[in-house]
Amino acid sequence: MTDYNDNHQAETASEANRFRDEEGRIDPAWLMRLRTALAAAQTAEIVEMIAPLRTADTGDVLESLENPERLALVMALGDRFDYSALTEVDESVRLDLLELVPNADIARGVANLSSDDAVYLLEDLETVDRDDILAQLPAFERLSLKRSLDFPEESAGRRMQSEFIAIPPFWTVGQTIDYLRAERDLPDEFYQIYVVDASYHVLGIVPLDRLLRTRRPVSIEQLMTTDIVLAHANDDQEEAARDFERYDLIEVGVVDENERLVGVLTVDDIVDVIQEEAGEDIRLLAGVGDEEVSDSTLDTVKSRVPWLIVNLCTAIVVSLVIGLFNATIEQMVALAALMPIVASMGGNAGTQTMTVTVRALAMRELSGRKLRRLITREMVVGVINGIIFAILIGIVTAIRFANVDLGVVIAMAMIINLIVAGTAGILIPLTLDRLKADPAIASAVFVTTITDVVGFFAFLALAGLWFGLF
Repeated sequence: MTDYNDNHQAETASEANRFRDEEGRIDPAWLMRLRTALAAAQTAEIVEMIAPLRTADTGDVLESLENPERLALVMALGDRFDYSALTEVDESVRLDLLELVPNADIARGVANLSSDDAVYLLEDLETVDRDDILAQLPAFERLSLKRSLDFPEESAGRRMQSEFIAIPPFWTVGQTIDYLRAERDLPDEFYQIYVVDASYHVLGIVPLDRLLRTRRPVSIEQLMTTDIVLAHANDDQEEAARDFERYDLIEVGVVDENERLVGVLTVDDIVDVIQEEAGEDIRLLAGVGDEEVSDSTLDTVKSRVPWLIVNLCTAIVVSLVIGLFNATIEQMVALAALMPIVASMGGNAGTQTMTVTVRALAMRELSGRKLRRLITREMVVGVINGIIFAILIGIVTAIRFANVDLGVVIAMAMIINLIVAGTAGILIPLTLDRLKADPAIASAVFVTTITDVVGFFAFLALAGLWFGLF
């Protein structure tokens, strides 16, 4: 029997891997075969190809197809289609497909999902469609999903699954095990059991490994752990993710404003949160908003234009600074060739400091002594880097233009700009954070503008004073 199961699992895994090539991408021949089957409405062929795939793999397939093909795939699979695959695709792909699928089919698919996945699919739908889908669900599931959807976006309440196991403290280990064996309506996966009072206030938890290692007569009250971490439903999902990281958790109970247990967060949800938040910060630092690879050209343009306009305005400010020294540049053309070096070095140094600061703010690592130490460190780093690169660029400039004075001027400008860059790179994100603005959004624009303005002004002003060009 064991040999049969092993062979069957091996065959299933082999079938699932056939659709990828040696580099891990979807095999073009496999994808063409699927498209042909979809065009010919060959349901048996489609089911045979998709059935062995894991949920994430099905998501990859959906992203590789066009909208009509995606709809054809969902319709061909019917009740066999696992709607959790839609949690694995880009938002634009998911929303486009859900607009095409009838609400009745979505309702049937959502009914088979865990509550956290169901909320994830429903939260971005139009209110009319969402209400229509919810109305087709059983009363208990409908109320549970509505409660989760009432919590703020990107909160622990939105991320939690409302299925959990709660027992009273006066039960024994034996009663608990018997309950777990007999009860049919249990979560598909769980890692710990919650001990609650009559009002569902959490008294403690019992990890499954401890439960299974304890004799049946032992009471749950004796066994439970009372030193626990809980998340509040209205807390930002990033706060919950930090708790998972800090305390090495795999599951956390979620309580409402009355401290009653309403759901749980599991580590697989938190991994998604960490990935999403990290990706969001990277995109915001680059000024590309929440765009995704699957977005249309028009959506991508709309996402990028606002910050490009801001950058254009800051560039105009920088050009005005340069315009103040037109006469100086005309008298010494070498300045025009050298001034971008000072500005670009300052911009790069400022970006390095800014990136470290924004990450530290996101991880809530800056407080008290750590903050003072970071500010001091970055200013000292700016001085040291300024001296190092001042010497290098000074020597290169003096040799290239056969002008030692010009080398001294650019060296002094380099020191000034790198000190300013280090200071701006840390103070601007801190200031934005204190003003309750997201430092990941606007820091790059301000830091770049300051380093450009200071770099050009310092270099050209010093050159004008040193050579008497004013």
